[in-house]
Amino acid sequence: MAHKLFGTDGVRGRANTEPMTAETVLQVGLAAGRYFTRGRHRHNVVIGKDTRLSGYMIEQALSAGFIAMGMNVNLLGPLPTPAVAMLTRSLRADLGVMISASHNLYQDNGIKLFGPDGYKLSDESEAAIEALVKTGIGGKAVIPEKLGRLWRMFDAQGRYIEFAKNTFPRGMTLDGFKVVIDCGHGAAYRVATSVLRELGATVTAIGVTPDGTNINLGCGSTVPEHMCETVRAVNADIGFALDGDADRVVIADEKGQLLDGDQIMALVAGQMHGRGQLRGGGLVATQMSNLGLERYLNSIDLHLVRTRVGDRYVMEHMRKHDYNLGGEQSGHIILADHTTTGDGLIAALTVLSLLGELEKTASEACRVFTPFPQVLRNVAYKSRDVLDRDEIRSLIAAAERRLAGSGRLLVRRSGTEKKIRIMAEGEDEGLVHDVINEIAGAIEQHAG
Repeated sequence: MAHKLFGTDGVRGRANTEPMTAETVLQVGLAAGRYFTRGRHRHNVVIGKDTRLSGYMIEQALSAGFIAMGMNVNLLGPLPTPAVAMLTRSLRADLGVMISASHNLYQDNGIKLFGPDGYKLSDESEAAIEALVKTGIGGKAVIPEKLGRLWRMFDAQGRYIEFAKNTFPRGMTLDGFKVVIDCGHGAAYRVATSVLRELGATVTAIGVTPDGTNINLGCGSTVPEHMCETVRAVNADIGFALDGDADRVVIADEKGQLLDGDQIMALVAGQMHGRGQLRGGGLVATQMSNLGLERYLNSIDLHLVRTRVGDRYVMEHMRKHDYNLGGEQSGHIILADHTTTGDGLIAALTVLSLLGELEKTASEACRVFTPFPQVLRNVAYKSRDVLDRDEIRSLIAAAERRLAGSGRLLVRRSGTEKKIRIMAEGEDEGLVHDVINEIAGAIEQHAG
């Protein structure tokens, strides 16, 4: 393991190559089992996954590591990431694991870890587990009679379905709503449609026939065009597209026009603020959220706090400073009164409940502010130090001066892929494009 194991959102990589090999995943299971073995009680871990073919291999390798450390393993099967977080707490487990590479295609996979409180691990905990992977567990595997056992939990989906439904206002139904849901052939392909139908919606479901290799393929939150077309074709009231592990959602209004996470947060924040339910005096988002969101919140006497990119950093700030709403522009929406991580389905239910309450169409209710022109560009790299070179630093500094007062620039390494992510936004769209082109071109020249 030559490089850092944990990235922005757990461990991720191409399946059957480092670090997502059976050998390294086994070491992660051993290390995490060692780290979370605290006390003399029988320790338990729950493991969920999305629909990737490699999930079988990773599930078994992790299970072997945990069992060797004396932990009982409960296999949940295909289930959204937020469901794993919820069940970790509900079952009083010592550790929760989600096997997923989120929005990536099936060739990739990953591991997300949750503590017994249902929250993603801190950087410090991940660093401690990574150190154990590198050094080994030091002969701490248990004696034969202390080995753990393995079970399959057959009612896990039903438990999450009831949990999700209970976040919807009592006395309200979705009768009369025509909803399109695109599950991306991912983890929510059963539970999302069940929840919507049981609440009374007329549902058109797409992306619900996973075969192990089609997750996120031309569908889901990263390719929402099919969902938008379906909304228009069936005259739906609204459409939702989930990513592979269903912890984020992208929305289309009744016209098939997209609404991102910033618009969702703006809508929910305004309504919660009006009811006196919003804690913290605003919401928590990341550096990627649009300036238009910040200006809108200021106009209703709320503020926007920005964190590093990654929903776990948003959640960490929310917990530390007692906020109950946060998320990411990409569609991770954290409703802390209900969940410990982003939950695409519960965010969708929240929007649906507000549409029912406001008696407005999605296009009327969900377009809360006018976004500033914003451009995103990804540039692949081989040399990790490309952003440390003097010529790149100077170019970025010059671009920041050009945008000062009327826009923002963010240039960062992706935590999940070998790419440089460049974001610029501002009042002058031409200037934004110029800045992006200059920086992307320079990085491409030095990316080798």
